[in-house]
Amino acid sequence: MDEAGSPRTDRTGTAAVPVGQTRRTATATGAPPTPPQPRRTGELPPTHTALICVALPGLAVSTEQGQLTGRGLEGIYRAGRRLLSRCQVRVAGREPHAVQARMTGADQVRFVGTLRVSPHAGPDPDVVVERIRHADGTERITLRSAAPRPLRLPVEVALGTDLAALGAIASGHTGPEVPASVHDSGLRWVGPNGSSSVSADPPPADALASAGLLRWEFELPPGGSAGVELRVRLDGAAPVRAVGRPATSPLSLATATGDDPRVTALLRTSVEDLQALLLRDPDHPADTYAAAGAPWRCGPAPAEALAAARMALPLGARLAAGTLRILARTQLGGPAPQAGLIPGPRRDAGAHLPPGCTATEATLLFPVLLAEARRWGLPDSETEELLPAAERCLTWLRTAVGDGVYLRDPQPGGPVRCETQAHAHRAALLGADLLDACGRPGGAGLREWARALRTAFRDDFWIDDLGGGRPAAARAPDGRPVPLLAATAAHLLDTGLLGGGEHAPGLLDRVQTEQLARLFGSPAMDSGWGLRGLGTKEPGFNPFGHRSGAVRVHETAVAVAGLATAGYEKEATSLLRGVLAAAGAFGHRLPEMYAGEQRTAGGAPLPHPAACRPAATAAAAGILLLTTLAGLRPDAPARTVTLRPVRTAPLGELCLTGLRVAGAPFSVRVSRLGLAMVEEAADGLQLGV
Repeated sequence: MDEAGSPRTDRTGTAAVPVGQTRRTATATGAPPTPPQPRRTGELPPTHTALICVALPGLAVSTEQGQLTGRGLEGIYRAGRRLLSRCQVRVAGREPHAVQARMTGADQVRFVGTLRVSPHAGPDPDVVVERIRHADGTERITLRSAAPRPLRLPVEVALGTDLAALGAIASGHTGPEVPASVHDSGLRWVGPNGSSSVSADPPPADALASAGLLRWEFELPPGGSAGVELRVRLDGAAPVRAVGRPATSPLSLATATGDDPRVTALLRTSVEDLQALLLRDPDHPADTYAAAGAPWRCGPAPAEALAAARMALPLGARLAAGTLRILARTQLGGPAPQAGLIPGPRRDAGAHLPPGCTATEATLLFPVLLAEARRWGLPDSETEELLPAAERCLTWLRTAVGDGVYLRDPQPGGPVRCETQAHAHRAALLGADLLDACGRPGGAGLREWARALRTAFRDDFWIDDLGGGRPAAARAPDGRPVPLLAATAAHLLDTGLLGGGEHAPGLLDRVQTEQLARLFGSPAMDSGWGLRGLGTKEPGFNPFGHRSGAVRVHETAVAVAGLATAGYEKEATSLLRGVLAAAGAFGHRLPEMYAGEQRTAGGAPLPHPAACRPAATAAAAGILLLTTLAGLRPDAPARTVTLRPVRTAPLGELCLTGLRVAGAPFSVRVSRLGLAMVEEAADGLQLGV
């Protein structure tokens, strides 16, 4: 895994005051269910088969059985604290037989089970039990009868929790279940790490605190139904209100239609997942950003938040603006060399290189996102507000480079990384464009350094061989190239939008770019499901290695966009179709990564057991992949937009509606012939050449 975000926890407590006329029993008549034993291994609990509902800060993790047993990650969470770990339903003394589990949205899952309760009824079930579980901690249990006679059904729900933090659960250091007490119309748990409660509507006929049981008895006529709603709450806290709900989301609800029906599901799920991961700045609630991913990284991760906001710019600039404001407030001040740096954790880079610095990546992404957000329609007033922070990022860059050419790894004796130079080069050129457009000095110096970097990079980072050469993954401290063919080279193709809708020159020349495109299109890198993190012929290749062979959706999308922009549509199309096929296998909810095994006829991509799903960069990558096909190049300050669609129209006709350019709805259609036509746009927006 990448660096893990530390979930925030809430701790509040209120007094339990029983109300109502429901009878309460202080002791159980039977033995309570045996709580699950804590896991003590060093491995993360697997998540690849889990059904994860997200509406941050709420989270619900379930298995396909529907019953929450307290094993692994199962449970209802808020702000990284497990409020409920067990929720087991029994009807007439038996557990329903699970027949279906299906996500009905990013924040909701539906379970269906059946029972045969009528005597002499034959093999057919006559009771259906439906459970709809929501990330906000609400669960609706509905019983439906198909029996020809009235039924009297006793229902029991066994509840329990350990009030454990997500980090403790991940490391296998959870404690025993917390004793329950009767509370209002349900149960309450109070532990050293906080307290939570479950209330029920209608109130139970009986509550057994020592066993954690709530009991009802329902009478169902033929064809009748009855239900219970459970509400899990952090004591003293209001119900979870997700930031990304449609009424308040900073993202437009774009839709995709076309000849390939998969595009509709991919864009819808990508937007829903990104919305589900949005969080507010607690001190500035109007500003939002995307958490890196669930369940492991629900906290802030600056580099991923900026990358996701950048890929989501076709849905509007509001998320970009909020993310930039939040991170500008974290920017380091004081004297050089750290002044202007946006703090961030280290990221594991695999076995061949030491951990990378996401602070460097975030600091370089900041001016890039601001420059491109301005092109997509960020108002001038917000650009001016954020410009000083971008200038400090660019000043940090020039200070860190010093009299040299390369931006070196910040750790002592660290390597000079290929992708870091790509990020720095793009930041310099787009930053210079931004400074010039806003009448600020410094653009000429940044362009001069970027020109020197291009000249040096094309010699120092290119390794000639009989196959046509390749870019080095890094240069060691002694100047030796690290000869690995890695997906991080995709960032060499990501040049970004300059003024007038043109792309900045890249670090590679035309011949080198053509060779990199050929390498990315080879079986060593193109798995058939996307771009491998490391070529199959490289030492240490591992199809499950998160930096040594697994397909990372973000880097694949960057490669697709860069290859399409450079004119290598065959290679871009192959990677695009691979990710689209993988998305279908994952229910169109793309994980951050999956195994880089070679695709075979009739096969499916192998999930990575520790991958976040949903993940912000993977969800935003779905948006980038589809909008790349239209080739949108907006210049809102100039009131123009240029369309350079992929000429081969690899998915046939494609229509994207509900995008936002220059602060207004924007829709575009790409025909089967690869021709693009604007169908909706802001008043006065002209089609550029």
